[in-house]
Amino acid sequence: MRRVLPHPLIALALLLSWLVLAGSASPGTILLGSIIAFAGSWALASLAPPRARLRRLAVLPGLLRDVLVEVVRSNNAVARIILGPAVEGTRRSGFVHIPLDMRSPQGLAALACILTATPGTVWVEYDSTEGTMLLHVLDLIDEAEWVRIVKEKWERRLMEIFE
Repeated sequence: MRRVLPHPLIALALLLSWLVLAGSASPGTILLGSIIAFAGSWALASLAPPRARLRRLAVLPGLLRDVLVEVVRSNNAVARIILGPAVEGTRRSGFVHIPLDMRSPQGLAALACILTATPGTVWVEYDSTEGTMLLHVLDLIDEAEWVRIVKEKWERRLMEIFE
């Protein structure tokens, strides 16, 4: 079965999504959805993503809790910046280069999701040769503090999980 359809659950999800989006279960819609599901399953198989090896899952609940707290805290801070009175020269956005020790693609992807989901920060780029990432911060006060936050709060725990 896997030789014909490498990812059957993904194919089923694609087919069902197609049928819901089309709003019809006519034979033509089912046929077209099946072709899309088949092609999508093979496209995913051709990407051949490496298997993630999770090391210490006990760290995950604390990480998820801290991500949620940081997202709520950052939402409040960004709302105050946007809705508050504009004081000349008090807010400065900028870019921070952060050296990373983590090399796991899954860990780097998780870090990118965490930083981009946190309002006021955006992962801009990653230089794999030097192991540095570029982070944009809406309210950049102290670059060294951002390096410390990313390395101690996020990278260290993601390395425990993925490396």
